[in-house]
Amino acid sequence: MNLDIRVSLVDFVNAWPVTWGFLRGAVDGVECVTDVPSACAERLARGEVDAGLVPSIEAARIPGIRIVRGVGIASKERVRSVLLASPRPLEEARSVALDSSSRSSAAMAQILFEDLLGVRPEYHSAAADLEEMLRHHDAALLIGDPALKADLSELHVLDLAEGWHRLTGLPFVFAVWAVRPSIAPEPFLWSRDYGKRRWEEVLDFSVQRTKLPRPLLAEYLQGNLHHDLEQDDEKGLAEFYRRAAARGLLPSADVPPFAGVPLVPVRER
Repeated sequence: MNLDIRVSLVDFVNAWPVTWGFLRGAVDGVECVTDVPSACAERLARGEVDAGLVPSIEAARIPGIRIVRGVGIASKERVRSVLLASPRPLEEARSVALDSSSRSSAAMAQILFEDLLGVRPEYHSAAADLEEMLRHHDAALLIGDPALKADLSELHVLDLAEGWHRLTGLPFVFAVWAVRPSIAPEPFLWSRDYGKRRWEEVLDFSVQRTKLPRPLLAEYLQGNLHHDLEQDDEKGLAEFYRRAAARGLLPSADVPPFAGVPLVPVRER
C-alpha cells in the first residue's frame, strides 16, 4: 500500500492504545501532528490533514469525512476520566463549567443533565481547573488526567459513561478516527495493533506521564476504556447523534459513512 498521509492526533494517555504505532514511527508514510482533541477536528475541517482522532461529535460536523470502523476510544459503563462534579447534588446545578478542550463530553453532559437528571442549567466554557470552575459555577465537567487525579471525596460525582449507560444501556464512543474518503483504514488498525503488541510499553509510559499507580492505569486503559469498537458501540454512537441533533448540537442525526470492512462479532471467550 502506498502511504503518504498527514494525521492529527492527541498525545493523551487514553489515546495511546490507538495512536502508539503512529507516535513510535512504526507506520511508514504517515506524518503526525499532535493537538488537543478540538484542534484535531479543526485541522481536518480546514483540510490541513488527511485524518484526525476527533471527538465523536465532531465527526458528524465535518462534511465529506468517513469514520474508520472498529477502532476508537469508548467506554461501556464507567470511564473514570470524564466526570461531572459538584459540592451539591447535580440535580440542583444551575450553572455548569465545561472544560473548553472537550466537545463530545460537553455535549453528553448537556444530554445527561436534561434526559437523566431532568434539569437545564446554563453552560459556560472554562479552563480545566476544578477549584476555579467550582468557585464560579455549581458544577464542573472534568476530563482526562485532571479527572483521574482529582480529590473528589467531598463532591457529588457523575461518571458520564456510567450516566450514559443508565440512560441508554449502551456504550459511549468518545473519539473516532475521521478520514477523508481517499484514505484507507488499514494504517489506523495497524497503529492500534502495534499498541496491543507493546501493551507493557504503553503502560510504562502512562505511569511516567501521569505518576498514577500502575494497577489503576492498567484497569483504566484495559477495563474502563476499550479501543476495539463493535456493534453496540456503533449503536451508542448513533443514539448520541440522535439526541445531540434533537437539541440542535448537530445539524443532522446521520452517522457519517464508515471506512473499512463490516464488523465481525467477537465471540466471548
